[in-house]
Amino acid sequence: MRVHEFAFRALNGASMPFERWTGQPLFIVNTASECGYTPQYMKLQRMWEEYRPSGLVVIGIPCNDFGEQEPGSDEDILEFCSSNYNVTFPMTTKQTIIGAGAHPLFKAMREEYTSDILPHWNFCKYLFGREGTLLHHWQANVEPDEPGLRHEVERNLSSWSM
Repeated sequence: MRVHEFAFRALNGASMPFERWTGQPLFIVNTASECGYTPQYMKLQRMWEEYRPSGLVVIGIPCNDFGEQEPGSDEDILEFCSSNYNVTFPMTTKQTIIGAGAHPLFKAMREEYTSDILPHWNFCKYLFGREGTLLHHWQANVEPDEPGLRHEVERNLSSWSM
């Protein structure tokens, strides 16, 4: 499974094939607007701004699967993220990520890595290398600026090229 093989729709409705970032690392996070972890948007935005020049792409995938904490429409999510957290990193339309109706990326992750890899709550994080393979993942309670997470991202920066 290579993450660059999958496609989504952006919150604005445009096509969002991950192949456009082939050769770049992707940091994917399942998000929700009404979660206790929602303030992580601010730290994800800082990560995007800091590491984007080195090729890292931060991508938010809104999801209502956990506690129904993303009840709004795509338009509501876009407005919330931009007005409350000034989010400029790519965001997909709201997705199902667990169960039979899960997006194909999450089905493929379950098949390749078992269901233990899947999010158990909002704001789980996945770091994919420039080859598209999973390098590391973190649960929701690990903040984007946590030293261990940042170390893992920075440790791999030198191996990433645009």
